[in-house]
Order: sequence, then C-alpha cells, then structure tokens
Amino acid sequence: MLSINNNDIILYQTANNKKNAIKSIANSLFKKGYIESSYFNSMLAREAQNSTFLGNGIAIPHGKTESRHQIKQTGVILHHFPEGVDWSDGNTVYLAIGIAAKSDQHLDILKMLTRVLSAEGIEQKLKNATSADSIIDLINAKVQTEILFTSDLIQLNHPVENILQINAIASELIKNQEIANERFIEAITTNAPTHLGDGLWLNASNQGVNKTAIILVTTSQPFLHQNKLIKGIIYLASDNQLHLKILKSLIDLIAHKKVNSLFSANPQQIINLLSKETVDGVQQVFTLRNPHGLHARPGAMLVHTTKKFLASIQLANIDRPDNSVNAKNLMKVMSLGIKFNDKLQFSAQGEDAQEALFAIGQAIEQGLGESIQ
Repeated sequence: MLSINNNDIILYQTANNKKNAIKSIANSLFKKGYIESSYFNSMLAREAQNSTFLGNGIAIPHGKTESRHQIKQTGVILHHFPEGVDWSDGNTVYLAIGIAAKSDQHLDILKMLTRVLSAEGIEQKLKNATSADSIIDLINAKVQTEILFTSDLIQLNHPVENILQINAIASELIKNQEIANERFIEAITTNAPTHLGDGLWLNASNQGVNKTAIILVTTSQPFLHQNKLIKGIIYLASDNQLHLKILKSLIDLIAHKKVNSLFSANPQQIINLLSKETVDGVQQVFTLRNPHGLHARPGAMLVHTTKKFLASIQLANIDRPDNSVNAKNLMKVMSLGIKFNDKLQFSAQGEDAQEALFAIGQAIEQGLGESIQ
C-alpha cells in the first residue's frame, strides 16, 4: 500500500493559478521518476473534465485513466501552498496531493486521506502548517479529527444491578483506551445522568478528556434508578464539537421513537445507527462496475448526481464494515475506498428519495462517466 513520509512533502510552494500548481507537482513527480513528462498534459486534461478539489483546502491532481502507460512507478507528492491557490469556483487549495498510480494502489491512501482530512478545522491547520511533520501528524490522525466510537467501546448485556456497577464497566473502558483521566471518572461517578427515554440514559463530561469518545454499556436485565428503568447508558467524553453528529442521530432516534433499536442491535449496527444522518427512508443496493474502483472522477460524478435531489442520501459499502457516509460529500464518499465489484447500499429520505435512488442506479449502470464492460 502507498504510504506518505516527509520526503514526499514539499513545503512553502507558491503558484498564481492551478495550472502552474499542477505543473510544479507534475515536475516533482517527474523528478522522482514516477512519470514521463507527457503525463502533465493528462493531468491538465483530467482537471478540465472535473475539478480535483475535494474540499477543506485539499486537491488531488492526477492524470486520466487512459494515460496510465505514462506512469513509470506508483508514487505520490504533496505540495503545501500556505498562501493558497485558486482552484476555481471559489475554492482555495493549501495542500495538493499529486498522484501517479499504475492501478488502484492509490485507493487505500485516498481512503486514509479523505477520512482524516475531511474533518472540521483541518483547512486552517493545513494553511498554518510549518513542517512536514505537522502535515504527517494530520494525515496519521495524531490530531483527532473524528470521534472515537468503535465496537470495543460498546459493551452489551452486562448482568449489573445498579448504576455504580454500570459506571464501573464504563470507567474500565475509558481507562483502557486512555480516553480520559481520573477527573472524568470522578465526574461520571458523581454526575446525575439524564434520562433520554425508553431506558436509555446519558452521562457526559468535559473534565480530563484526552480523546472525544462515545461509550455505551447496556444491561442484561433493566433495573430502576430514580423510579425509571435503566437499560443502558451512553457516556460522552468531549471537550470539542466532534460529538455533534452522533448527538444529532441520537435525537433523531428519540424523535422517531426508535431508541429500543439500540438494545436489539449488535455493536456495528449501533455504530451505523448513530453515525448516519437519516433513520427512515428507502434503500437500494448497487454493484460498482468501474474496473479501477470509485476514484476521483466517478466519485465526483456520483456526488454530482446525488446533489440534484433534496433527499438526504447515505452511502455504505456493505462488503466491509465501514460506517455510512453522506453521499453528497465527495471526501466522505472517497473515504470508503470503494473498489470494483463492491456492493453499495444507498439510503435516501425525503420527498424525492425514490427518484434519487433511480437516478443513482442509472448513473452507476452507465459507468459514472467512464466506459465499463
């Protein structure tokens, strides 16, 4: 798999337009021995088809698929533009990731990059970066950009009899994952949790937090606390806004009277329920037939299709246990690392949901702007 190290990052670059920025990136790829000099024209032609701007100050200039014979060796170069480059349509790029890939070797690195660099506040961090190490830290997620919410932080059906015992289970998880220190443990032990309804409670604190995280512990048998049943408690450790999407989904579940769905689901299903933006709606599964996977060009075409509709649309790669993502966000879509023959589940909610799924199916069937067999 492709990886990124300090030697791949060139700092303090300037360019008065994106053509010159792409030219300098192509020159760096050429000097590294990754491409033939003619590949620059392919990169410009690819840019003319669809912008390679991903959002949050990031672009991924690369050549057209049919020009892969001009690639000598798969490689990647990052140019850092602290003053920014106008990438058209009002978009400014601070980090341009030049990619030369002989096959789909770049999809894993795109998955990593888009997952990490799509988070809120990354654009400013990239703009202000002063070293290759600081950019590597962002790419390697040493700067937290997404809430920690994983299967091992979900403990189901524990035979507990009181709130002290369920707090103790959560405290052990928090310590093991180094999510927070003793100040947080003390806070959740002394806090009065909030009843959310149907046996679900919330206990939250911003004291002593190292990582923003969600922990869920459920009971094998409900017990009474303050004359109300406890079936499970969500523990929130947060001193920033990374948890807001999860809370929005939780509020959505409460409003739709679907809290009990959390108590009958497995850990991955719970993560999906609380990570997606819609609860109800229609679903359909399509198989991607693009031989090189969902790289930037077909990805942009897919997002262009979804944005035509008012419905909320979520996308999940059901062949792997990734969370569902907003199908109207290119960076989130690319983060799934979708490859040839992967099965894609689309969930749509809204008055034009059915029309949206029909159009998505047609677009995928037609190759998302590429020729397919």
